[in-house]
Amino acid sequence: MFKGHCFPKSIIVQAVYFKFRFGLSYREIEELMAIRGVKVDHATIQRWVFKFTPLFEKEFRKRKKSVGRRWRMDETYVKVRGKWCYLYRAVDKQGNTVDFLLTKRRKRMSAQSFLIKAIENNGKPELINIDKSGSNKHAIRIYNKRSLSTIQIRQCKYLNNIVEQDHRFV
Repeated sequence: MFKGHCFPKSIIVQAVYFKFRFGLSYREIEELMAIRGVKVDHATIQRWVFKFTPLFEKEFRKRKKSVGRRWRMDETYVKVRGKWCYLYRAVDKQGNTVDFLLTKRRKRMSAQSFLIKAIENNGKPELINIDKSGSNKHAIRIYNKRSLSTIQIRQCKYLNNIVEQDHRFV
């Protein structure tokens, strides 16, 4: 995948790592690379990030720790770049992140697509704790009907404290 590029794999990986890990602008990454003696344009770094992000994400998913069979699921309203969005999050009993989804609207389809994505990436849970959210409850029920599974739903706002506290760091 790195074949045919003017720069070695290590330099490309370093530049993309800076973007992922520290959220720097492309021009800041260009400066950091120049300090290290590598002259590369910010537009080239941007192309690398767009091209190699799926590869890194795939590799990260392989190395991700497996999550527990009991999840806590919640959504919250957060501001991203000046616009309000819904952040769907799921964590396991120990507080490890299962998955997340950022959407513009709070709809049943958003909760359903989030649940399907989380199950595809992490396996099916045996129990999901939710607050009084109707969209999450509906999504789990629809999933159970369509896949003939028996994911239990527990609605208790106090059991969801792990995921609620986790929103503070977002």
